[in-house]
Amino acid sequence: MLTIHTDTKVHLMSKDNAPAARCKDGETVCFETLDCFGGQLQSEAQKMGGLDWDNINPATGPLYIEGAQAGDVLKVEILSIELDDHGVMVHSEGERVTGSVVQGEVTKILPIENGCAKFNDRLSFPLSPMIGVIGTAPAGEGIATGTPGAHGGNMDCTRIGAGTTLYLPVNVDGALLAMGDLHAVMGDGEVGVCGVEIAGAVTVRVSVLKGCALPTPFLLTPELAMTICSAKTADEAADNATLAMHAFLVSELSMDAHDAGMLLSIAGNLCVCQVVDPEKTFRMELPRSVTKAYGYQFR
Repeated sequence: MLTIHTDTKVHLMSKDNAPAARCKDGETVCFETLDCFGGQLQSEAQKMGGLDWDNINPATGPLYIEGAQAGDVLKVEILSIELDDHGVMVHSEGERVTGSVVQGEVTKILPIENGCAKFNDRLSFPLSPMIGVIGTAPAGEGIATGTPGAHGGNMDCTRIGAGTTLYLPVNVDGALLAMGDLHAVMGDGEVGVCGVEIAGAVTVRVSVLKGCALPTPFLLTPELAMTICSAKTADEAADNATLAMHAFLVSELSMDAHDAGMLLSIAGNLCVCQVVDPEKTFRMELPRSVTKAYGYQFR
């Protein structure tokens, strides 16, 4: 199996990035990843203010997938996520939502023990590994790996974990897939600026879909179908995620537009992914029982 190591990483999702590796359509690939701090925080004595910000949010890659061309969709099946033996968190004055009500800054190292992240002597949380940054190269200007968008990027969606399938746009030849910023545990919103940030390894299978009409980024779990959208404001991101799912129901399931809107009001769940990045990210979740009822088959 092809493995891409952390010595090949980018901080910009860009069509100008030289491929770290190449693979065939349908091949399985392992991405080894650093945490979002680039491994800079190894003790609680180190603080967020001392970080080299040029090395934040490294994404391993990019991977060139043979046969991928602009206009295609890249199907990324997330087969497994392996985590390091410890994670790290920071919390700092002035940073994001809860930073407005604290002073100073704190770093916390969290051991990973018995399938849990140990928060303190009283609290441990079951692991729920997820990928924070995963995306393809945009067609135009490069986009920092810390920023989400139509290409994917730093979506920080808690649903993007092992056993899910993520559909991403192919904007340039080869797609140029990169990923990083794993979390051992994170709450929707990521309101304190980070989850349990952790290094690890992600194994995926990548396939090129021709003539696929899914609105990307699009995510499947065994139970749910999801549209994911990022925008400058939370309202805009929420609206766009909803409208993307509505468009999918109308175009792919041939639903009446009014029925599709009513369906989303009773069966769709609009959820925040993150509100701390340069653009905010929301997802619209719909039970796959809906698509099954209409006989729709995902590729």
